[in-house]
Amino acid sequence: MVRARLVACVFACAAFFFPIHSARCQAVVQPPVEAFGALPAMSDPSLSPDGKYLALVQAYKGRPVATIWTLDQTGAAPVIIPYTDGFIDNVRWAKNNRLLIRINMNARVMGDDVNPWHRTVAVDPDGKNPAMMFSNMQEARDNNYSASRIADVAPDDPENIYMMLYAGGGYLLGVYDPPQLVMFRVSVNTGRAFSFGSGGGAHTIAWFTDGNGKVVAREDQTKDPLVDHILAYTEDKGWREIASADATGGQGFDVQGLSLDGKSLVIDAHSDDPGTSGLVQLSLADGKLSSLYFNPTYDVDDALADPWTGRVVGAAIITHMEKDLYFDPALQQMQDQLSDHFPGSSVHALSWDRAVDKVIVSVDGPTSPPEFYLFDRKNNALKRLGRTYAGLQSSDLGQINVYDYKARDGLDIPAYLTLPPGKTPKNLPVVILPHGGPMARDDMEFDWESQFLANRGYAVLRPNFRGSSGYGRKFEEAGYGQWGLKMQDDITDGVKKLIADGIADPKRICIVGGSYGGYAALAGAAFTPDLYACAAAWAPVTDLRQFLATRASDFGRDSWMISTWTRYVGDRWDDAKKLDAASPAQNAAKIRVPVLLMHGEADATVRIDQSEMMESALRRAGKKVTFIRIPKETHHMQAADSRVLWLTELEKFLKENIGN
Repeated sequence: MVRARLVACVFACAAFFFPIHSARCQAVVQPPVEAFGALPAMSDPSLSPDGKYLALVQAYKGRPVATIWTLDQTGAAPVIIPYTDGFIDNVRWAKNNRLLIRINMNARVMGDDVNPWHRTVAVDPDGKNPAMMFSNMQEARDNNYSASRIADVAPDDPENIYMMLYAGGGYLLGVYDPPQLVMFRVSVNTGRAFSFGSGGGAHTIAWFTDGNGKVVAREDQTKDPLVDHILAYTEDKGWREIASADATGGQGFDVQGLSLDGKSLVIDAHSDDPGTSGLVQLSLADGKLSSLYFNPTYDVDDALADPWTGRVVGAAIITHMEKDLYFDPALQQMQDQLSDHFPGSSVHALSWDRAVDKVIVSVDGPTSPPEFYLFDRKNNALKRLGRTYAGLQSSDLGQINVYDYKARDGLDIPAYLTLPPGKTPKNLPVVILPHGGPMARDDMEFDWESQFLANRGYAVLRPNFRGSSGYGRKFEEAGYGQWGLKMQDDITDGVKKLIADGIADPKRICIVGGSYGGYAALAGAAFTPDLYACAAAWAPVTDLRQFLATRASDFGRDSWMISTWTRYVGDRWDDAKKLDAASPAQNAAKIRVPVLLMHGEADATVRIDQSEMMESALRRAGKKVTFIRIPKETHHMQAADSRVLWLTELEKFLKENIGN
């Protein structure tokens, strides 16, 4: 059972927020591991509706805490709200006097498997009067994997927010049968919740509101075949279906929110030519589609939403760095003004008050970790709040270069090469660092892991292999069914280019990654055993058959989740021969190099049994392996100690195997 063990406390700072000057002597060329592995000093900013308070997730003694600052009291200490049993991963103002704090506390509930468990607690600006959302529903607190799905903060309602919760079956016994996603009105003062919306029974997977707690649409998903349905609601006509789509492979609808005028849903979609993903509007009145935004080269990375209404106000794309574009002319003018002030940087408005008079802005670049600013629009003034990595200077960081190349079949592979500062790019020890996902991509913005490796003397290649997102539908679809095959070949071809260009010492190359990147690291060691001198993996997938079987147990064999994974892994998730052939754990005997494994015991995304199987297979084959388990850690290295341990062990491992 989750207990609201939130404790408000205060500590004094000599400067506003965290000190922004490093105490490190400038003559030191290698900052300590902690300078890179520490949690960001600040993240997830949220301004209160009236602009009086700023809440952040900040690092305190190696743990994420919620902090509340009073903006008109410069120099005043913040209220700090820690949580000892889990990780605070988000803060969000609901009302002028109530802050929502989301807690990730992966736990074993209803069985032996670790589940991704989330809870939401509300507090006053002074950190007092904590209330757990769904406080009157013990079953929701004890057994439901997520009580943090906020549909609407409804800023004009002084008492309530609106949340979605799966109810029925093993969650709220005897209330809903079959289990279904229900809308609840939840008091931010007491946490008491009352259901008011249930329409599609077991088929409903999402609800959509207008910013004032009024339901305007829902999304249902039926099986055999797997189809998404969008239904709109009006008081005079009730529920009516306005659109449907094949949901196989996770296609379906990806609704981002309401349009600015509230008359349409904004949905991710692909253009036919050239095939990039963008945003379209689905009219709630008649289901007609109209284009909202497409970029001819890059996918829309994210929709930008107003923090109070939830309505879509813009789109973000990533070229080499993220660029934000707004549909509202006033917001776009603000973005242009900020971008002009910080030329060459990636600039983002992360939060604003209801009047959009105060805006929290982040600014970062390839060799400049994110910095936070308060933009006072009324007075046209910027105030620097602090740096996320105060112990790092630009001189500590490596230069990031575009390093695109062609795969063996002619496909263009975008990639980035980070070079160690002060070294000539010839005959260097190299770390290949494929990203996770695999439906993700790397870019040129600050990355703590690759910059640490560059600082320690390694060139770092981060390839966006086929199957990565961001480069259009054809590029992503080229990765379907290609785990361990063409996706891996793309990584191999990047290594061979580094060798051919004289950048890499062919005897000193190590492949390192986390999650899917961890899979790629181990697959590289197994399927190209002569290419690498070592391999290291954080939370890797190692046995595809077991991984998919676990997912099938969690979500059902006929679920959209399994349908999505099979598009990447293969057409048949139960094709044992194909899956085993692409699984590093089933090919451990082919590995000839030392392997480092590290995994969080509370990982609910890739469970620790994947690393356990890999270690066992390597030991049976007589291979050299080091396996480090991290108690209570999740998939995402949420504790500073875990990040520091990973970098420390990785640095030692690399020195032993490829020098520096």
